[in-house]
Amino acid sequence: MTDTPSDTLRFGRIAATIAVGDMARACDFYVGAMGFSKTFENGEPVGFVILKRDAAELHLTLQRNHRPAPFTVAHMLVEDIDTLHAIIRAHGLRIVKGLRDKDYGLRAFVFEDPDGNRIDVGEPLKR
Repeated sequence: MTDTPSDTLRFGRIAATIAVGDMARACDFYVGAMGFSKTFENGEPVGFVILKRDAAELHLTLQRNHRPAPFTVAHMLVEDIDTLHAIIRAHGLRIVKGLRDKDYGLRAFVFEDPDGNRIDVGEPLKR
């Protein structure tokens, strides 16, 4: 058995799965406010949804007794972070870490979605 991955090993898409306590509310936010599109849903009532926008994909899973984790559950890279920051503020969501230029090359902030999930958002700084 080898400890190093094979040169033939390749990865495809990896998508964050975010637990939500209220699927309709979560979809209202991610589709209505952030502009994602539903590409798949499963269950009656709906317990799993796949959302896409541009190159981004999110999976939402219904967990009726959901308690948000005290750490970031997803990272997003965007263009025009100031617009997204304004959308988050307009929806009255909690900003955990304010919008700032970071020394690691991103303009970034962290917010909590309607279920309290922490999402870290960044945009590469223009050089």
